[in-house]
Amino acid sequence: MNSQELFDRSQKVAPGGVHSPVRAYRSVGGTPIFFKSGEGAYLESVEGRRYIDYCMSFGPLILGHRDPVVQSKVEEMIRTAWSFGACEPYSLALAEKIKTWAPHIEKLRFVASGTEAVMSLIRVARAATGRKYVLKFNGCYHGHADGMLVKSGSGLAGEASSDSAGVSPEAARETLVAELDREEDVERIFKAHGHEIAAVLVEPVPANYGLLPQRIEFLRFLRDITAKHGALLVFDEVISGFRVAKGGMAEVTGIRPDLCAYGKVLGGGFNVAAYGGPAKLMDWVAPSGPVYQAGTLSANPVGMTAGLASLERVEALGGLDQLHASARGFAQSLQALFDRTDWNLQVTEFRSLFWFHERREKPIRALGDLPAGQKESFAKLFHALAEEGVYVAPSGFEVGFMSFAHTPEIQAKTLTAFEAAGKKLR
Repeated sequence: MNSQELFDRSQKVAPGGVHSPVRAYRSVGGTPIFFKSGEGAYLESVEGRRYIDYCMSFGPLILGHRDPVVQSKVEEMIRTAWSFGACEPYSLALAEKIKTWAPHIEKLRFVASGTEAVMSLIRVARAATGRKYVLKFNGCYHGHADGMLVKSGSGLAGEASSDSAGVSPEAARETLVAELDREEDVERIFKAHGHEIAAVLVEPVPANYGLLPQRIEFLRFLRDITAKHGALLVFDEVISGFRVAKGGMAEVTGIRPDLCAYGKVLGGGFNVAAYGGPAKLMDWVAPSGPVYQAGTLSANPVGMTAGLASLERVEALGGLDQLHASARGFAQSLQALFDRTDWNLQVTEFRSLFWFHERREKPIRALGDLPAGQKESFAKLFHALAEEGVYVAPSGFEVGFMSFAHTPEIQAKTLTAFEAAGKKLR
């Protein structure tokens, strides 16, 4: 069957025909491509067409699809065990590896998704501080827990309103919202609510509404103001963790957050996430402390094995610096193509993350800086690239991911595809 036939069937059994909204192509239009397999840097559709993939499952596949070394270890584990619901050595091995990569994490708890990690660490923050409010930022995504599906309200002190049906006003009111890159916004909110704020939650490199690299001065400001008011600083490193550096943005910036959420790369493509921090905070979690959190499939052996094998494979391939250099070279070549052809596009790149958008003189750091026509212009580019055999995430506000599987030869093919797509669009 082809993609259209499968999508028609899917819409009869799943909301919108998908199990995560962006897959429905509502942002770009058209019928979603159904993929049947992946290998290295490539995806293969049910029609048998191959695409160079820069979505990479929205980030986890830092080695590409089905790295053979990781696959062999996962297959061995599948022949050994799937799930215990009991103590096992595999999560211990991965946790100890994480501590060598991110030594600021003294203790951690494995969960099954980034949403679950954020939800749990917010609970820890509220328990440890005895406060109720969490401050987040427009332009950062922290999963789909009720308190995170909020947007700025009409008030001046960070009050939020629901950004999803089914989120009660009461749940929304426990989250305060500020704008990225605006110290004065945060100061105003702390002036009104500082004694009630349990935590400030931020993606230190926001990568869900475009790629919005923050000034290190702004992140240091967040560290200082939370310390001043007795609130916790929480880094959501679900995307950036184990990708931008071994210790994530905590290592890149030299800023030590109080708690961190991880996911994506951590699981090597399987549903693994974690939250962690100093022992004095993590020991609030049951059974050590009174903050309850549990999960039947948390730390399942297959995911633990895939995660450990992936981190070890990154080390064996020369570490993250090599990947970052590859991504930087690709971004520079892509920008040179845009410049040479007078294409009104610009590449924003941060280590192995990249995003293309309409040209801007100043860096895009907040939602108010986003190009007005980004959605419409990207939709045309998305389909033009797909016609040339390049697959990117089906939204103009999702970032691209470089993997170790994107060799110089594959990158060269990608540049050729971009050039052909540009000629068609112009």
